[in-house]
Amino acid sequence: MSVRPLPAAHAVDPVTQAKIHLAAAHRLAVLHELEEGIDNHFTVTVPGRDDRYLILPFGRHWSEARASDMIVFDESGRTLEGEGVVELSAQCIHAPIHRICGARVAMHTHQTWALALNMLKNNRLLPATQTAAFFHGHVAYDDTYAGTADTPAEGERLARVIGDKRVLFMKNHGVVVVGDTVAQAYRRLYMLERACRTQVLAMATGEAIEVLSDAIVAQVQAPPENDRHPRPERDRLFFEAMMRVLDRELPGYTD
Repeated sequence: MSVRPLPAAHAVDPVTQAKIHLAAAHRLAVLHELEEGIDNHFTVTVPGRDDRYLILPFGRHWSEARASDMIVFDESGRTLEGEGVVELSAQCIHAPIHRICGARVAMHTHQTWALALNMLKNNRLLPATQTAAFFHGHVAYDDTYAGTADTPAEGERLARVIGDKRVLFMKNHGVVVVGDTVAQAYRRLYMLERACRTQVLAMATGEAIEVLSDAIVAQVQAPPENDRHPRPERDRLFFEAMMRVLDRELPGYTD
């Protein structure tokens, strides 16, 4: 089977591409069991803007997300383009994270294995596998759940906790992953769930976990000098491969 990149007409239009990728990410989250139906949120800063955001309107199931469904909203929660409304916690959590952290993409879920780890008193992700080692030093922890996020002040607090990290663990709640592109952020979310699942399964044995040394973690995180596929290209190739899976399993996201 040939590798299918985005059609050229879409590739030259950053806004259309962002909508397609955002719709694809929602549908992939269903295939990968990272979603909760119509709840949780993925947002993308509108290309060329810093104060407007793309989101799937509240009430749409993630499996039916289409590029044409995506609406544009601002930090006040107003819908500026498209039809539908922004759920309150999406406005209150995501808009401040975009503004304060400078994140182009923010993904918040209650995905099963990451949340299982975040239910524990000690919820730290251990660098005990190669996958987990990539996250070591890049996870921020919010250890006090204070209820639902109903005001922008809560999003601003979470943004300060994230700082320059890539992932936020929200104890008793879920996770937030940020990135420069949908491909990068979704790959992080996907790999994070696998790392959390592996750790929880290992912990369930009751045996001691072998944690990698700092030197090995540093070696894992350092890109090889002769790497033919730098990380941004790996993100792209990963996401394009996943979109081909969608073309077979859950098509229609480009509409």
